[in-house]
Amino acid sequence: MKIRELMSHDVELVDPNSTIRDAALKMRAEDVGALPVGENDRLVGMVTDRDIVTRCTAEDHTPSRCRVRDAMSKRICYCFEDDDLDAAAHIMSEHQVRRLPVLNSNKRLVGMISLGDLSHCEPGMLKTALEGISEDSSSSRRMTQ
Repeated sequence: MKIRELMSHDVELVDPNSTIRDAALKMRAEDVGALPVGENDRLVGMVTDRDIVTRCTAEDHTPSRCRVRDAMSKRICYCFEDDDLDAAAHIMSEHQVRRLPVLNSNKRLVGMISLGDLSHCEPGMLKTALEGISEDSSSSRRMTQ
């Protein structure tokens, strides 16, 4: 099965100049824990609920003043829509992430795939992804900086 068959298609980018408060409100409204960050039609980062806690709240920054670019992760793990699902599971495992942006062949964001999505497949795929999430990882496969 290909990633495009299981991924979420309705994904919106958040601007890196948006406030953390705006990103948090968007996460709440969309019931998601991560947002892709885009600038000039390009994926430039990801901001997660954990990023907000560790890089904004824990540093005592005001969410209405702190910018997404200050809290986002700039190194992005991703997969392609025409990859097999096991590729997504391996990337999640290798890089210890629970969600991946999905790009098309032009490296434009077309969706997101999560552990929850993989749970709808054969159990082995979810197991593969989960096994690596708690281990150390130092590989840089399919990451941008």
